[in-house]
Amino acid sequence: MFQYHCLNPISAVGLDLFDEKYAKTERVEEAQAILVRSASMHDMELSENLSAIARAGAGVNNIPLEKCAEEGIVVFNTPGANANGVKELVLAGMLLASRDVVGGISWVKENSADADIAKKAEKQKKAYAGCEISGKKLGVIGLGAIGVKVANAATHLGMEVYGYDPYISVKAAWELSRTIKHANTVDEIYQNCDYITIHVPLLDDTRKMINKEAIDQMKEGVVILNFARDLLADEEAVLAGIAGGKVKKYVTDFPNPTVAGKDGVIVIPHLGASTEESEDNCAKMAVEEVMDYLENGNIKSSVNYPNCDMGVCKMPARVAVLHRNIKGLISKYATVMGDADINISDMTNKSRGDYAYSLLDLESPVTPQVVEALKAIDGVLKVRVIK
Repeated sequence: MFQYHCLNPISAVGLDLFDEKYAKTERVEEAQAILVRSASMHDMELSENLSAIARAGAGVNNIPLEKCAEEGIVVFNTPGANANGVKELVLAGMLLASRDVVGGISWVKENSADADIAKKAEKQKKAYAGCEISGKKLGVIGLGAIGVKVANAATHLGMEVYGYDPYISVKAAWELSRTIKHANTVDEIYQNCDYITIHVPLLDDTRKMINKEAIDQMKEGVVILNFARDLLADEEAVLAGIAGGKVKKYVTDFPNPTVAGKDGVIVIPHLGASTEESEDNCAKMAVEEVMDYLENGNIKSSVNYPNCDMGVCKMPARVAVLHRNIKGLISKYATVMGDADINISDMTNKSRGDYAYSLLDLESPVTPQVVEALKAIDGVLKVRVIK
């Protein structure tokens, strides 16, 4: 029996996938798995029972990844599960930035009691006029699950789309419309596009990538959209660009004191993935990841350990070893098994940065003594008997 704990409300569509082998617990220290959305885990004490954390969403800033890796806890996220919801809001953001729909709606609300509102609206509407996005150039920085959907959808709206991603996956490349122009450098996006949307992870080399130097290269009246992470933009530089007339609008899904209420900024209260469909998709993917890991030892979409998939174990036993990425450990595992007269029928070892993961299928069950011998090897962080 496995126990799981939810730090946030998780869609029932996902939780219903758990079968009779799983039970929900309100005591987090009892759980082998935690499901989380936005709750911060940085100050949490992590139980020895805990083997997996699944974030029902893409961002994992609320989870202490290094601490989890050191304790042999695999952290999963759900990339792509909310991609369509975010894509639709990006398109809405472009339209809101192009035509002052929000200003027009506010004017109507403020004048709702005026009996002559229809007549006055005909004179007032020129104050909220804008432009169409058809025929304009859109630059998409980052062609992951969301970026590809945005790029493809924009082509159907008549936009000329440029895409930049030096690390594009084979899957994304296959899904990308052939009409999308490939930009060799991000500077090509900055210099040529009327609209620029960012869809990259927050890393040291992407932090504040939309800065003064980038904005100086952009076209007059550019619209910048940020539905990925607020720290991807130097927002003080963006505000300066708005004040100087270089930037027409900045659309962000991340409210903070720097941009909230500022002229030229459309701030949305982090609604990118706030759709029933996105929440359901994220919950289902998170639960499926947890079940496959707990029952089979397979890792898919982890952010702190390497992906590893050996399917369902057909042998009498399977053992998972979470360890540091150092030389010589595999031979030590083999020695432990040999000393116990256990034959290894199949094995895989994957590494990711400082950490690695090994799955061993065995021709006979492991004993507690074998488990303790594996744990005693220097560099081993956690041992799980899957079967």
